[in-house]
Amino acid sequence: MTEKSSMTALVSAFARAYHARHEGVKVFDDYLACQMLTEGEYQQIAHHMAQGIAFFNPGFSGSAEEALQWVVEHYLSPSPVGRAAYAERMLANAVRIGARQYLILAAGLDTFAYRRPEYGADLQVFEIDRPAAIADKQNRAAALNAHGVPHLHYVAADFTAAGWPTALAEHPAFDRTKISFCSMMGLTYYLSHHDLAALIASLAPLLAQGSGLVFDYPDQHTHTALAGERAQKQAALAAAAGEAMLSGYSYDEMEALLAQTGFHIYEHLTPEQITEQYFGDYNNANPARPMRAFDNVNYCLAVLKR
Repeated sequence: MTEKSSMTALVSAFARAYHARHEGVKVFDDYLACQMLTEGEYQQIAHHMAQGIAFFNPGFSGSAEEALQWVVEHYLSPSPVGRAAYAERMLANAVRIGARQYLILAAGLDTFAYRRPEYGADLQVFEIDRPAAIADKQNRAAALNAHGVPHLHYVAADFTAAGWPTALAEHPAFDRTKISFCSMMGLTYYLSHHDLAALIASLAPLLAQGSGLVFDYPDQHTHTALAGERAQKQAALAAAAGEAMLSGYSYDEMEALLAQTGFHIYEHLTPEQITEQYFGDYNNANPARPMRAFDNVNYCLAVLKR
């Protein structure tokens, strides 16, 4: 595995790729995710996950492929495919009402700009991530002709460092006067309360009135005995990979944090609502192996109204 892409980014790409390869009815079809991984990486992750079935499901009995499918459906895929489906549906709505810039914070191995070229005429896309992650992403995306996508811009920035917005603000393609749509999917888990508040506070001054912010976040029970079994095991795995999950928020806490910088919650979905709205078609097609949105994780769309 490369040290430049986090384990979380690699496993998320694997989960999206596996779902796209193996499912007829898809929650989200990231048909390019497999090209973000080498075949060796794909097989190595598959092997490790199948071998870890005793951790995920101690009473499981079946083949290695059946074990892998169980782990993917219960632990790996729900978060990456669910939040991608939500973010891109909210993005489509935002573009219809005037958003002209798409900021993907902690972009990881996201494939939107390469997968949806039809947005190129209306939308400038900014992938923002750590410098090493950006360099690795460019290398991986070369086969997708990423350097020939004129509306895609890479911005190297460390969100926990002071002054990170300068790199975005000074980018020649970025326009503060245009409405932006910002995605923080998969990011809030790894920031402290202080760092998340600081990130949003530093982002807001760069955005025009009416800009949107979409993200998923762990609830206030995530790091307690009240958390679901999947949430507890996910946190343990992240910590073992050196990417500890740090925070959890009640609805009121998140609402107050956003309001400090002029963001107001426009839509908020609980795991039960996410499962109903985004996993319903998949579950109707696969009643023997339904997929549920991840425990203790909410989706949120906020709009900037100063």
